[in-house]
Amino acid sequence: MSITKEYELTGMQEASRAVATTLRAMREHAKPGMTARELDEFGGEMLNSLGARSAPKLTYGFPGWTCISINNEVAHGVPSEHKVLREGDLINIDVSAELNGFWSDNGGSFVLGRDIHGHGKLVDASKRILNKALGQIRGGVRIADIGRLIETEAKRSGYKVIKNLTGHGIGRSLHEEPHEIANYYDRHNTTRFRKNSVVAVETFISTLSSTAAADRDGWTLVGSRGGYVAQHEHTIVVTDGKPVILTAMNGIFD
Repeated sequence: MSITKEYELTGMQEASRAVATTLRAMREHAKPGMTARELDEFGGEMLNSLGARSAPKLTYGFPGWTCISINNEVAHGVPSEHKVLREGDLINIDVSAELNGFWSDNGGSFVLGRDIHGHGKLVDASKRILNKALGQIRGGVRIADIGRLIETEAKRSGYKVIKNLTGHGIGRSLHEEPHEIANYYDRHNTTRFRKNSVVAVETFISTLSSTAAADRDGWTLVGSRGGYVAQHEHTIVVTDGKPVILTAMNGIFD
């Protein structure tokens, strides 16, 4: 969507506050020994208390309020009661929701407790690369050039990117144009970011795989060559200068 009226910006700010608040609360609530289902139920209750509705449930009938991916899972992880969180796990929580007709999306990977498996470097790289990419987005910039930046920074850090998972437009529904804000340089994509448009930009920084495919449950995505992936995502408004990061709590990138 494009922001053309004040109430649209207000609506996006409120929806984004709901998903950002829920994401951070879930991260703080996560503890070793807890199941992914328990963590998801906590997130669902928080979304409900904020008046927001789970976007994956509304859009796809997803079997969870949020997506929780653990260790080798790349994205769209089903929050099952069979998945038990352990110290040092690489966990990704992706929260997207609708509030009063506006949709927002926010995600982030983190290490649970002590970094006993050494995933922290990957998490930090994903966060740093997204931050750098967001700093370069403004009206008129080619989407492919942001993809080039993300892939280049990943390679410099010793990582790959997942090429078949992308960011996307958002606002009045979960996925809108532009549909592919890729993590690599796609020379065929000549689309440019438009001023006042709302997009969700996300990194998928990988240790081994370059593509992801559905696991046995039909929802959870895993890397084609294994390894680990860290993801971070923010919903932003594109401007002539630095973007407005709607899902950054108190204006702080996390």
